[in-house]
Amino acid sequence: MQLMESMMQTRFNTAAPSKAMPTSVDFLYDFGSPNAYYSHCVIPDIEACSDLEFVYVPVLLGGIFKATNNVSPAVSLQGILNKPEYGRIETERWLKRYPVAKFAPNPHFPVNTLMIMRGAIFAQDKDYSKRYIDAMFDCMWGNPRKMDELEVFSAALEEYDLPAGDILAGIQDPEVKQKLIDSTNAAVARGAFGSPTFFLGDEIYFGKEKLRDIEEAVS
Repeated sequence: MQLMESMMQTRFNTAAPSKAMPTSVDFLYDFGSPNAYYSHCVIPDIEACSDLEFVYVPVLLGGIFKATNNVSPAVSLQGILNKPEYGRIETERWLKRYPVAKFAPNPHFPVNTLMIMRGAIFAQDKDYSKRYIDAMFDCMWGNPRKMDELEVFSAALEEYDLPAGDILAGIQDPEVKQKLIDSTNAAVARGAFGSPTFFLGDEIYFGKEKLRDIEEAVS
């Protein structure tokens, strides 16, 4: 009996450890945020190297700004000496840890993202949701164009092999419009004031720089 117990104990001790269940992180994003784009680019690598799983939550950044009396850095940093330069240094440091292969400033910035964020809401429960998100981020910051023009948006959907007709019709659906409003209001209620914002449980993390803190929190 003792020999059998010893063999069973040895078996359990040498068994390969099971992988932990993924820890869910809500990623509140708007395609108009370059830092949300940076985050989007590195999330797959973070997920591959950790037990984290990011859930994409579309919000309207303009709506969040209006509700919180916030403004974009392009506005808030105007006329401030040294701070914009420091921001660029911080981004360079971040990119050394989380390399991003492709980025180009959007020459049409700021771009009204209402239309493409409604598209994200419509695509949420579709099998092409991830492809839509990849495409819209690329159209804003990888291969940038003026995505608040209907003709440009429609052409991009065709280019990225997305169902343009369905999406263009979907963004006019009152239910889709309301879902984006509700998602934005819920983000503010949780404490969001910009994008990218992350929630690990009830803990809020703002900015791409906090991805490392999220990794460490679950390591």
